[in-house]
Amino acid sequence: MPTPLAEIAETFFRPAVAGLVPYEPGKPVEEVQRELGLDRVVKLASNEGPYGPFPAALEALERSARELNRYPDGGAYRLRRALAERLDVRFEEVAVGAGSDGLVDCLSQLALDPGDEIVCGWPSFPSYAIDAVKLGAIARTVPLRDHRYDLDALVAAVGPRTKIVYICHPNNPTGTMNTRDELDAYFEQIPEHVVTVLDQAYLEYIDHPEYPDAVVEYLKTGRRVVVLRTFSKIYGLAGLRVGYALAPAAIVTAVGKVRRAFDINSQAQEAALASLDDADELERRRSLNSEGRGQLERILRQHGLEPAGPAVANFLFAEIGDDARPLFEALLAEGAIVRPAGGFGAPGAIRVTVGTPDEHEFFSAALGRVLAQTAV
Repeated sequence: MPTPLAEIAETFFRPAVAGLVPYEPGKPVEEVQRELGLDRVVKLASNEGPYGPFPAALEALERSARELNRYPDGGAYRLRRALAERLDVRFEEVAVGAGSDGLVDCLSQLALDPGDEIVCGWPSFPSYAIDAVKLGAIARTVPLRDHRYDLDALVAAVGPRTKIVYICHPNNPTGTMNTRDELDAYFEQIPEHVVTVLDQAYLEYIDHPEYPDAVVEYLKTGRRVVVLRTFSKIYGLAGLRVGYALAPAAIVTAVGKVRRAFDINSQAQEAALASLDDADELERRRSLNSEGRGQLERILRQHGLEPAGPAVANFLFAEIGDDARPLFEALLAEGAIVRPAGGFGAPGAIRVTVGTPDEHEFFSAALGRVLAQTAV
C-alpha cells in the first residue's frame, strides 16, 4: 500500500474552486463489467453516436498515425480553412477547441472576471456554469419552461455585469429546442453588451423546419453571437475531442490567446477534415437516429416513463421522481448505463442516449426487470 503524499492546506486553493462540484463522467464499460461481473454492458449515457468514425476518417487516422512523433498544427490551419469554405465565413471567424465544451472554457477565460455574470437555462449543460464559477464569476440559472429554454426569462435575468448568455439548442439534457420565431424575438430583446453563445452541438441530427441555422440566420446577419458545433456526435469522433466555433474575428483571436497551443491533436484534425464531405453517411445516420429515438420513446412509455419532448437530438430525458440515482444504480447492476441528470440540475431525472436497436432491446429488458423488482 503506497504511503500518503504531502497534505495540502485548504488555503492553497482559490475559494471559487473549493466549492465546485466537478463534472461526473460515466465509468468505462470495461470497468463496469469488471466491478459487477457482467458479461455485457450497454452504455446509453454519454450522448455519443453509436457508430464509429466515417470510413474516410478511419483511413485518415491510419495515415496520420505514422507522423505522431510530430507536434500537431497548433493553429489547425487546414481544418479551419475547410470549415470556413463550407460555411462561407472568413478563416479568421473559425476557432477550434477540444470539443464544444473546450470552447466554452475558452470563452469563459477570455471574457469573465470575478463578479461578472453568465446566464443560462437550468437544467442544462453544466460546463456553462462550472467554467464561469471557477473564475469567480456568477452563473445565473433560469428554470426551463415545459422542458425548454425560457428565452424571455433569460433576457429578464440579464444585468449590467452579464457578459455571456448561453442557449443550449437543443438543450442537453432535455433534448428540446426553441423555434426560429422564439430565437428571433430573443435577439431583438437582448442588450448590446451581451454576447450570446448558441450551442448547436447536435445540429446534424435535427430535421425540423423551425430549427434555424444559427450561422446563416444570426451570425451572418450581424448578431453578437458565437455558434458552437462539434465532431463528437454524429461524426463518431467523441474520443478525439474536436469542436469548433463560428464567431466574430475578435472573439476568435481571443480564443487563440487562451487556448492551449496544441489542444487539438493531429489525428483529431485529420479525422475531422476527412469527415466533412460524406453527405450520404450523414443522412444515413440522421435517419437511423430518428428511427432509434422513436423506438426509445416507445420503450420508455411502455415502462411508464414519459420522455420530455418533442425531442430532436440523439437522447431522451425522463423524470423519475425525487431522486433518480436508485434507478441508475439498479440499471447499472443489470448492465445498462444511463445518465442520472443530477449534475445537470435535474436530480430526479435520467437521460438515455439513442443507441442501436439491439442496445435498445437490452435496455428495455433491464428496465423491465428493475421496475418489476421495485413494484414488489
